[in-house]
Amino acid sequence: MKCLKNKETGNIIRVDDKQAYQMAGHTWQYVPKSEWKATKPKPTQKQVVEIEKKEETISEKALKRKKIGGKKYTLLRESEILMIIQ
Repeated sequence: MKCLKNKETGNIIRVDDKQAYQMAGHTWQYVPKSEWKATKPKPTQKQVVEIEKKEETISEKALKRKKIGGKKYTLLRESEILMIIQ
């Protein structure tokens, strides 16, 4: 993968080696990957808060699974009692 910058517009793209070889020339020039990374937006605080909320959701799901598992176990015990009575 190579990074190319358009000399006219300043757009930086990342393409595979073969395509970069064909595109490089008068309009496109090679640039370091660090320059391409610098153009990407950095995560904001809002995105960080959303990630924290997802972690809480995972723990809530785990608690629900434990509760559901307990109910299944209770139902199995009741069915065993019914089988013994019959």
